[in-house]
Formats: sequence, C-alpha cells, structure tokens
Amino acid sequence: MADDGQGRLRTEGGRGGGAAAAGGQMLLSIGLLALALLAAYRLYLRWGTRSGPGGSARRGEAAPLPRMKRRDFSLEQLREFDGARNPRILLAVNGKVFDVTKGSKFYGPEGPYGIFAGRDASRGLATFCLDKDALRDEYDDLSDLNAVQMESVREWEMQFKEKYDYVGRLLKPGEEPSEYTDEEDTKDHTKQE
Repeated sequence: MADDGQGRLRTEGGRGGGAAAAGGQMLLSIGLLALALLAAYRLYLRWGTRSGPGGSARRGEAAPLPRMKRRDFSLEQLREFDGARNPRILLAVNGKVFDVTKGSKFYGPEGPYGIFAGRDASRGLATFCLDKDALRDEYDDLSDLNAVQMESVREWEMQFKEKYDYVGRLLKPGEEPSEYTDEEDTKDHTKQE
C-alpha cells in the first residue's frame, strides 16, 4: 500500500480502499438482513399467533371462550349459537347439546359441517347428508329412521361426548328446562377431562 498523492491509499491492485469498502458493504447488508428478520419476527408475533391481537380472527380460529354453564335449549335458543350471531358454536345430537366451538374449522360458518351449527344435526349425521333439506326446523324425534341410522346417531353421539363439552339437553316442545346446580356442572366438566 502506498499514498497515491491525493491522500488516498493505493493497493497493489490499483484501487484505493477496495477491501474496506467491500467489508463495509457486507456489514451494511448483514445489518439490513438482521433488521428485516427482526421486523418479520415482530409481525409474526403480532399477527401470526393465536394470542396476538387479531391473530385468531384472521386465521378463522375461535378464541378460547369460558366453559358454558349447563343448561337446556329449545331449537330456537340453539339457533343463536351458529358461530355467526354468537362466537360459540353448539349443535345437538340425539337430544344432547354439545359445545363444538373448538372445532370451528369444521362447524363454523365457513366449515364443511357449518350447516349443523346451531341445529339438531342428528338426521344429517344419521343419513350422511349435508343438505339443508336433511335438517328439520321443528323438533325431530327421529322416529322414521331405521335401525342402522339410529345406531349411526348413537355412534356420533359417543364421538361428540368424547371430543366436546356436553352443555345440556335439546328440549322437546312444551318440555321445561332442568335446573342444574354448580356442583353438577363442575362434576360433569371434570369427568370429561
């Protein structure tokens, strides 16, 4: 290295400060890359996780709701819990009402089984039919189903009992709801876990 007469150092290759400039550019590139990674990580934490503001809503997942107290439902009351009017999603199978909110990917308004949300799903499950015609708007006693279909309803009921919280009964027309105590409610919830 030697002075080129203008106060710059001259290297043997003829370019002054080339190694220093390349090192500075590399350091700048690494710094910018680190900054971009940090920004991406912060965005992920904010929008990409369930606990981040708006994260669960953007991905279509239900935010965790507190356990529902045990109660019985008329068909009209059950319809409120369809995932559109209320974030909680309930459905009935064989006269029993289940909270399927944690399965909102399946039973939510955009899910493949969303037609069952807020409804008595027994007939649709028994006949493997996802058409709205398979569901009744009035109480369905399922008396016209054959033995195989009724066995299918019972199997679906068992699957829902294993996976989801049982929250009450589906009331027949004119039937009065039961009064559940906090002790019954707590006992049943801990039994399922």
